[in-house]
Amino acid sequence: MNENVLAKLKILAESAKYDVSCSSSGTVRRNSPGTLGNTVGGWGICHSFAEDGRCISLLKIMLTNYCIYDCAYCINRHSNDIPRATLSVSELVDLTIEFYRRNYIEGLFLSSGVVRNPDYTMERLVRVAKDLRLIHRFNGYIHLKSIPGASRELVNEAGLYADRLSVNIEIPKEENLKLLAPEKDHQSVYRPMHYIQQGVLTNKEDRKKFRHTPRFAPAGQSTQMIVGATSESDKDILYLSSSLYRHPTMRRVYYSGYISVNTYDKRLPALKQPPLVRENRLYQADWLLRFYQFKVEEIVDDSYPDLDLEIDPKLGWALRHPEQFPVDINRADYEMILRVPGIGVKSARFIVASRRFSKLGFYELKKIGVVMKKAQYFITCNELPTRTVNELTPLGVRKLLVPKPKKKTDERQLILEFKEPENE
Repeated sequence: MNENVLAKLKILAESAKYDVSCSSSGTVRRNSPGTLGNTVGGWGICHSFAEDGRCISLLKIMLTNYCIYDCAYCINRHSNDIPRATLSVSELVDLTIEFYRRNYIEGLFLSSGVVRNPDYTMERLVRVAKDLRLIHRFNGYIHLKSIPGASRELVNEAGLYADRLSVNIEIPKEENLKLLAPEKDHQSVYRPMHYIQQGVLTNKEDRKKFRHTPRFAPAGQSTQMIVGATSESDKDILYLSSSLYRHPTMRRVYYSGYISVNTYDKRLPALKQPPLVRENRLYQADWLLRFYQFKVEEIVDDSYPDLDLEIDPKLGWALRHPEQFPVDINRADYEMILRVPGIGVKSARFIVASRRFSKLGFYELKKIGVVMKKAQYFITCNELPTRTVNELTPLGVRKLLVPKPKKKTDERQLILEFKEPENE
């Protein structure tokens, strides 16, 4: 590896770090004679841990950080004076193979700035994946960022070689996207999403008829939204996420707290620190939508358009609906047990399975994994005291569960102030 490629690698890896939608999940590619590597199923992100305990590592890089667009929130915007670099297709392919052989990585997460036009950029991304699969017989994980506005033919070709495709929505509302990224619109984002969905569903039907039909984007698709760059409420964000999850191919929606990288742009909020608390609450609410059978209107509505930053969304719902509690752990159905604060999906399943053999008490619930510090105010069982949320009142339970701050609350995470655009 020569010094020129290493210098490009440093610049392009730095430029790619703001894209968080880089999970390696949902697909299995078994090693076979004549191929290089394999992809083991599991859930994980770059330099994190998969479901089975393995550390997942992806080469997260951009093909180029040159871009014809001038999006206000992007570090790689056209008007920024930053170091620029471009890897050729062969350089990136060789880099990926060399890193894999050295056991540095298990796969590739590849995005790019838009050069010339969306189709030109998308064609180069597809060539990287195609060369890895067909020439080098690479069988590891590949995640490609589909370029908004790319043609159906290129998106369909990308799906034949990539495990996952993703298109970033970035800004939830069209009018705010137009304010910060005038060259973009939601139609150019949703169109490739639709192509991916159609490709996955068509491929699924073809595989029922022809056993050896190549798989199309077997790990589905994902997207990302920036949180805090514009004035959308959590309700706006979660309603959009919920509508995306109705599509069978959408696996994950990622939320990225806005990082102020272009402080000179007056269209952006004056935010000294990313809204990490809000980002975390959105992920928790997203989990409730996907695994806890909650609906969006139960988490946020017109009365509560934003998530409570002091408590998690599940506890917030329970405190707003004390009439649903206490829940009898030994009699309630699975769906209601799942709504008790402090009880997760795995714990709820254990409870339903265990109570067939004996009644459950405090000790058994704690051993199962229930967080009794929260759950004790919302359940009844053999050994628990009768002081539940109804006796203590929701406000009383909240005071008991919200930790007293050891230091002054950092208001930079709790309050966003937006600047009015200056008149030209």
